[in-house]
Amino acid sequence: MNIFISNLNYNTVESELQSLFENYGTVDSAKIIMDRDTGRSRGFGFVEMPNDDEANQAIEELNQKEFKQKVLNISEAKPREDKPRGFGGGGGGYQKRDNNRNSGW
Repeated sequence: MNIFISNLNYNTVESELQSLFENYGTVDSAKIIMDRDTGRSRGFGFVEMPNDDEANQAIEELNQKEFKQKVLNISEAKPREDKPRGFGGGGGGYQKRDNNRNSGW
């Protein structure tokens, strides 16, 4: 099961997150999401646990508990939606208007 953890202390490292969840069972991976521009934690991450019963117990017991001076929000991760990137809308953006050429006047 993939578990979503938010409200992480920005100083938390992946090994600490993994150790926290290993108290409940086997952890395949622990990943803290980093800002690509600053290299700093974005305050959330994911833990992958192969046993759903252990994962559910970890979610139940760790959700809303304090870890490194922050109250964690923990839930089963939802599948990521493929959203279009950019400025939204379907019109293709701005068009340059050239008043000197092809004006039709």
